[in-house]
Amino acid sequence: MKVRLSRPESIRMHPKRHPMRLDYALGCDETGKLTAFKADILADTGAYASVGGPVLGRAVTHAAGAYYVPNVKIEGKAVYTNNIPGGAMRGFGVNQVTFAMETMVEELCGMGGFDSWQFRYDNALDTGLMTTTGQVLGEGVGLRRTLLAVKDAYEKAEYKGLSLGIKNCGMGNGMVEVSEVKIEVLPDGKLLLHHGWTEMGQGIHTVARQILCKAVGLSNCELIDIKVTTASATVGGVTTASRGTMLLGRSIIDAALKLKKDLESNSLKELAGRIYEGSFVCDYTHAEGKPGKIISHIAYGFATHLAILDEKGGVDTIYAAHDSGRVINPLLFEGQIEGGVVMGLGYALSEKVLLEKGRLTSEKYISLGIPKSAKVPRIVPIAVEEDDPEGAFGAKGVGEIVCIPTAPAIANAFYSYDGIRRYTLPLSPPAKSG
Repeated sequence: MKVRLSRPESIRMHPKRHPMRLDYALGCDETGKLTAFKADILADTGAYASVGGPVLGRAVTHAAGAYYVPNVKIEGKAVYTNNIPGGAMRGFGVNQVTFAMETMVEELCGMGGFDSWQFRYDNALDTGLMTTTGQVLGEGVGLRRTLLAVKDAYEKAEYKGLSLGIKNCGMGNGMVEVSEVKIEVLPDGKLLLHHGWTEMGQGIHTVARQILCKAVGLSNCELIDIKVTTASATVGGVTTASRGTMLLGRSIIDAALKLKKDLESNSLKELAGRIYEGSFVCDYTHAEGKPGKIISHIAYGFATHLAILDEKGGVDTIYAAHDSGRVINPLLFEGQIEGGVVMGLGYALSEKVLLEKGRLTSEKYISLGIPKSAKVPRIVPIAVEEDDPEGAFGAKGVGEIVCIPTAPAIANAFYSYDGIRRYTLPLSPPAKSG
C-alpha cells in the first residue's frame, strides 16, 4: 500500500517541533560564577504522545545548557492538546531549552555588569566538571576552545550575540546501542562493506570509506564499495542522536583491524572470499545513580555561535565554531554546519505554524516562513578538533548540534542593537531596523 499526501495534507499531519513554555531562574555570585539554576518546562506534545516523553527527557537533561551549575532543580511535563502532534525534529528538545538558557545568561550578564564572552568562558563545561545529569566529563571537551575561536570576531563587532551549545552523541540513558559491519573481500581485490546505517544525504557512506581506508592502511578509497541491505543482517539502528559516525566508525575499526592483520602476510586478492565481522556495543550508559558516577551519554558535541548584525540590524554573519572531535571529512563537516545554521535562522526569524483551535490557519507551504536561500547571511564554519577517546579516531557526531545555538545568538545580537529582550520565537526584528 502506498499513501501519497498532498502538500496541505502533509503540512497538516506531519509532526512539528514541540512548543514549550519555560520558566527559568538563574543565579551567580559577585565574581560571575554560576551558583544555582531552576527550570520548569511545559511541552505541548499535541494530540498524540509521539516522542513527547523522549523529547522532554532530552530537554530537561540539557536544560542548563553548556554550563557547570553546582545546584540545579529541573522539572518537565509534556501535555496532550488538540494541536498538531510534536515529533522528532533536529535538536530533539534541546533547541528550546538552549534559547531559554542563553538569553537568560545574557540577561544575567547585563544585571551583573559581566562581559558576555568572559562569563561564558568562566562557566563553560570542561573536563572534570559535572553536567546537570550527574556525569563528570572526561577528555574530549573543546567547548572553551570554540569560544576562543570566535573571540577576535566578537571583540571587533559592534552589534553581536553569543550562544553556547551542547548536544549528546548517542541515545544514552541506559539504552543499549549496537553497530555491526561485515567487510567482504571481493575476487578483484576490492572491499565490500556491509553496514546497517541509512544514507540520507549526510555522507555516512563517505565517512565509512574514509575510516575503513585509514584503519586498514589503504591509499585508495575507490577500492571500497558499500551495501546496505537487510540480507547482511548488520545492525545499525535509527540514524539519530548524532551517533552514526561514532558507532559505525568504531565497528568498522573493529573489523578492519582483523583484516589488516591478515594483510601482513597476504594480498587482498589472496584473501578473496573472506568476510571480517566487526561490532561496537555501548551498554554502559545509565540515567540513575550517584552524581559523579553516572554516565548518561557516551559523548557530547560542543559549540559556540556568534551572530553579528549590520548597521541596519540585519543578520550579517554567523560564526559557528564546533567541537565534534576529529573531522573525518572537512567538506561534509562544513556542509552540516551551514545547513544547520540555516535551519537555526528559520527557527529564529521566520518559521511558525499558525494554528487556531488546533487547526491550521493556512495550508500553504509559503505560510511556514522557511528562509529563502537568497537571504541567508554569511556563515563561517570553524572546526575545533578535540579528539574524543570514545570516538572513531577521535570523531564524534555533528548532526544535531549545528542548529541549536543559532537562535539565541541572534536574539542576544538583537538585544545588543536595540536593548529589547526577546523571550519568544520567532524573534521580532530590531526596533531600529531599516
